[in-house]
Amino acid sequence: MDITIPLIVGSAVVDSINPCAFAVLIFLILYLITVKNKKKMLQIGLVYISVVFLVYLAAGLGLLSFIQSFTLTKFFYYFTAGLSIVLGLINIKDYFWYGKGISLAIPASQKARLDKYVKKATLPAAIILGVLVAFFELPCTGGVYLAIISLLASRETWMSAFAYLFFYNLIFIAPLLIILLLAYKGLSPEKIEKWRQSQKKTMRLAIGLVLISLGLLMFLI
Repeated sequence: MDITIPLIVGSAVVDSINPCAFAVLIFLILYLITVKNKKKMLQIGLVYISVVFLVYLAAGLGLLSFIQSFTLTKFFYYFTAGLSIVLGLINIKDYFWYGKGISLAIPASQKARLDKYVKKATLPAAIILGVLVAFFELPCTGGVYLAIISLLASRETWMSAFAYLFFYNLIFIAPLLIILLLAYKGLSPEKIEKWRQSQKKTMRLAIGLVLISLGLLMFLI
């Protein structure tokens, strides 16, 4: 089976409903609103989202290059397939029993560090925040990204895989851009956060189902 646009789009959409990245952006907007400067909110929000995009893309390309240059490409492929199923089961567990046992989230030990940069509300802080979130959010939905990278590494040239990953990451940041623009236009970040909290479990269920489906698909093709 060849990599198809629907597979990339579907996986990216699920990866984009990322509770971790949502939460940090919403808290950043909430803090910026207190300084009552919408232009600053938009600038800092766009810098944050751009950095998340660039770091996520760079990490994906680095991993892609590593896998394609490694002699045990098939080993990584099947390892990733198995890992996707395990991570999917953990996400489904979180839908029913979040916080019990292993949960996929930003490490609690790093939340204070993120909060420090949120409250700085400067462009350099937004850059650092984007880098940190791009790495810390990997436990949340990185399994989907890893599965797609493994599929691309085993079936596509580097250049075509680059194009797919670029497209994937544009979709990945789309919800963040929508949230930022809605807040800029006046929608209350509190309402956005309330919606995020109400849908967080559903997001985890969707991510879990997609991860299991991707893992099984990788074993079958």
